[in-house]
Amino acid sequence: MSETEKQKQQKYQKYVKEVTPAYSLALNMCRAFVIGGMICAFGQVILNIGSSLGLDKTTAGIWCSLVLVLCSVILTGFGIYPRLAKFGGAGTLVPITGFANSVAAPAIEYKKEGQVFGIGCKIFTIAGPVILYGLFTSWVLGLIYWVLKAVGVM
Repeated sequence: MSETEKQKQQKYQKYVKEVTPAYSLALNMCRAFVIGGMICAFGQVILNIGSSLGLDKTTAGIWCSLVLVLCSVILTGFGIYPRLAKFGGAGTLVPITGFANSVAAPAIEYKKEGQVFGIGCKIFTIAGPVILYGLFTSWVLGLIYWVLKAVGVM
């Protein structure tokens, strides 16, 4: 490597250090833990309320899921969930609320482009790959299980 290339690389390294935001891993982990814990605690409250109203465990779980998705979508619509996600990081990726946010956010963002070409085409831009690869993986694993069971291994 020539001397000028080394100098350019050093300048670039210095520039990267200047523009890269500093963060505290411990603080980010604590924030994620607190926000994720609050979401889960809210879900538990919903389950407890459902149980106290006489719902069986399965029905209370369904209502819990519905309420968490509804709250996530409403908070996304008002711009609160993205701010919560910026603060809490991975703590907001609690599966059901994070997934609802990932479906609602593109729909809200692209609504100005119309019902078909905006919302209809863009609604699953973030959640689509999750659905696709989840379904494909479950199909492959099911096929492997079926073959192993047919051969007599399982």
